[in-house]
Amino acid sequence: MKPCFLVFAALCALLVSPLAHGAPAKKGSFMPEGFHELQIGDQAPDFELLGIDEEMHGLSEYAEAKYLMIAFISNHCPTSQAMEGRLKSLAKTYKSKGLKVVAINPNDPAALRPDELGYSQYNDSFPEMKRHAKEQDFNFPYLYDGETQKVALAYGCLATPHVFLFDRERKLRYQGRFDDSRFADPQTVTSNDAQNALDAMLAGAEITVPVTKPHGCSTKWISKRDQVTADNEKWEKGEVDVQLIDAKGVAELRKNDTKKVRLFNVWATWCGPCVKEFPELVATSRKFGLRDFEFISVSLDDPETVADVKAFLEKNNAIVPDKLKPSLKAEGRSGNAYIFNEANSDALIQALDPEWPGPIPHTLVVAPGGEVIFRHNGPVDGDELRAKILDHMGRFYVPESEPAVTAP
Repeated sequence: MKPCFLVFAALCALLVSPLAHGAPAKKGSFMPEGFHELQIGDQAPDFELLGIDEEMHGLSEYAEAKYLMIAFISNHCPTSQAMEGRLKSLAKTYKSKGLKVVAINPNDPAALRPDELGYSQYNDSFPEMKRHAKEQDFNFPYLYDGETQKVALAYGCLATPHVFLFDRERKLRYQGRFDDSRFADPQTVTSNDAQNALDAMLAGAEITVPVTKPHGCSTKWISKRDQVTADNEKWEKGEVDVQLIDAKGVAELRKNDTKKVRLFNVWATWCGPCVKEFPELVATSRKFGLRDFEFISVSLDDPETVADVKAFLEKNNAIVPDKLKPSLKAEGRSGNAYIFNEANSDALIQALDPEWPGPIPHTLVVAPGGEVIFRHNGPVDGDELRAKILDHMGRFYVPESEPAVTAP
């Protein structure tokens, strides 16, 4: 976002009405100061927020709507992304019945660790909201509250997604989850909670379940930045274990008989393009640090220079994510950093990627079972690399396949 818009949005957010709605956060809770839980029957708190159309939007703008749904969503959260299609469908289907859907991103993008972005192409910043909404063809306003989070505090946003449904008088009639599925497939929904509440309102009937528990990714409050700082420090202070490996060892890793996607990179400390691209590889490792993913580096440095390779890797924070350590231990490995110890690199080429023309850096991404997802010779574009990996691994949680039943 341009600086002028950031300042403008921050000033306008001060116009949010006093947080006199609902109940304050309970003593000892992990909610930030000023957090209030809206109760059924409470009035919708006013707001003035910047939308992806670069215009300011307030509650009064939607006064003509019979029903108003405020949906707190985000770019990064897989549960939020999974329900976007269903939210768009609801907005379209019920528009003629008087419903207006307004989406708000409550998150501070600086309060997200890199590994919390492993299901998304984007963080939760305002510019990235624009790109995400365009790509997903949003048919509702998408507003940014991450600068001050005053609206999220006023409404009591616990997670993304978290929806609030108001009647014509803007009294809260339903709040909680959109539906009961965290998956993208509509067939996995067994309870359309928000839609059921809306149908009851349309019929003039009582809403039998006016409050449900939202499920998804917790709101990324500004106060969470300290946790991000602590995570960065952990990566900066981590140690790297460098081992020697031969062509046979590389071939075994290349088979990839695991559930992990493996990113291989062949490099050397004396290779300028390798050194320049390396931070992008580490950024990729951190992004997918909570998923079944592994970055394996194979250096062509002299095997006698283990200390130099180790120093370079530690300087560039190329440590093993905590989630990965149990799988490495199960495989009998102590790390994911290697130095190739054979004199002839032809053996390495045949073991890793026969289509590799020879020069370094060389990058190969392999799916479980050995299928090549991506290969590139020369410096890699980090965004392109991460997009290819994300395309394969997916933006949503998916149900695990049930084991096949063997006929008697």
